Amino acid sequence: MKKNGIKRYLAFVVTLLITFTLTACGNSSGSKDGNNIEGEKVVNIGMTDSLSSVNPLLMDATEILKYSLALEFLPLVELNSDLEFEGMLASSITTEDNIHFTVTIDKDAVWSDGQPVTADDVVFTVLRLASPKLANASMALYAFEGTGDDGFVAEGATEISGVKAINEKTVEFTTKYQMALTTFQNTYGRYILTLPKHILKDVPEEELASYEWFNSPTVISGPYTIAEFDLQHFVSYVANDKYFKGQPKINKLNIKILSAPQLLTSLQSGEIDFIQQTTGNILQEDYEGVEALKNVTVNYGSPVTNQSIFFNTTSVSDVRIRQAILYGIDREAIVNGFLNGKGEIVDGFLSSAGPFYDSSLTPMAYDPEKAKELVKEAEADGWDSSKSLNFYVNSGDTTFTQAADYIAAKLLDVGIRVQVNTVDLSTLLTKAGSKDFDLLAVQYTYAPVDPYPDINWLLSTDGWTGYTNDLVAEALTATQVTSDINEIREKYLTIDKIAQEEVPMISAYVISAMGAVNNRLTNATPNVYGSFINIHEWDVAE
Repeated sequence: MKKNGIKRYLAFVVTLLITFTLTACGNSSGSKDGNNIEGEKVVNIGMTDSLSSVNPLLMDATEILKYSLALEFLPLVELNSDLEFEGMLASSITTEDNIHFTVTIDKDAVWSDGQPVTADDVVFTVLRLASPKLANASMALYAFEGTGDDGFVAEGATEISGVKAINEKTVEFTTKYQMALTTFQNTYGRYILTLPKHILKDVPEEELASYEWFNSPTVISGPYTIAEFDLQHFVSYVANDKYFKGQPKINKLNIKILSAPQLLTSLQSGEIDFIQQTTGNILQEDYEGVEALKNVTVNYGSPVTNQSIFFNTTSVSDVRIRQAILYGIDREAIVNGFLNGKGEIVDGFLSSAGPFYDSSLTPMAYDPEKAKELVKEAEADGWDSSKSLNFYVNSGDTTFTQAADYIAAKLLDVGIRVQVNTVDLSTLLTKAGSKDFDLLAVQYTYAPVDPYPDINWLLSTDGWTGYTNDLVAEALTATQVTSDINEIREKYLTIDKIAQEEVPMISAYVISAMGAVNNRLTNATPNVYGSFINIHEWDVAE
């Protein structure tokens, strides 16, 4: 999974059952075919997920929705390619006690109708996101004072005590417990897309989920607004020439939703100009083909997407068997053979892309003899080696489905039987949630600047692993009460060492995914983070 972890995705699945999805009925002024009209500049972005909605109040876990809507309604901050939080609608977010967070709105921020963006707009937006009538569980607003454990306010509430406008350009958020600044910025700063209160304040809450205004908004804060869309196939935008950060140089922008196998030929033909790593999944087997294209420049992003193998520690309760599986997987061979070397091996949750990574933790090397010894020790204490462990794998991940068969063969050599079951993502998540598995593999992005929420959930009785450890809990809590990078790094090192020893999960590999850009496009670089921050500066070479 991408963007902010599987946990958000699970909430999104629930949200789909209780919210309305907008119909694709925008204006017809877009240029979905991507052809340039004389005097216009048109750029096409290739993505491989479909959209669930174009309504920011129905924000879900997917990267495609976050980025497609942030073109219209800016987040407070965004991560740039250096993994630094850069102001978008906000000029700064600060805290002195990790409880009270002060958000200062950019003094120059204005709506496209000329009205200033204010603190009241932010408060209004959060109040609507917390509405039980919209029932969007994805935003995790339960962290703020004034919301319930479900993240919603009482029906009909007109304020949230934990979100207050201090003056026209300042908002104070108050949390129920201490939270690291990076957690606040990554979880809320990047995902609260502020809406214009002066336009939407009189719309009844129960109508907002299906309000047609979102199909083609008349007032926005970002560089582009939707002109036309089809949730399964495309979104077409026109430039906001009153964008306060600068008028976009590209007149029209299209997101084209394609299948992964179509990306190579679309880059080759020039149909697609830009593919970003977390929204466009170029197939591993197509990497060499894309690299060979003369009209395209590729960029391998930072290693952030972890091919994680999770254990159900209740069913695989003997730590020696989990350790044996770690020793019995030749991860170097997998990276070199299945990823063409475009990845890295780590133990635990953190990769080299993040500020809290500590290279002093050496990953366990492939050691089949050690694995065999551990299996024999476990057998002597009653472990049944004739039992096959059910290993669930996402059928849509073609690279890892092949790697899983290789892993099963290697583990059989050390005395561990594994039955690989390839299922679709929905079934995989159902298995994970019900803990109906022994091993389960999925691509999981632990945000490099904010791994806390995912680790805290995964290593808990409620999380997929069912694994708990007091030292892990203490270390995680400690990361939320300090801003000292060295201290935080030390705590995550403690967690990764315990994960290496107790093995509630295995990092099979961390992917350095490919992005690509047509050489006709200037000022545009595909990266895991920050690709679209400067989209108003993108241009087409003459």
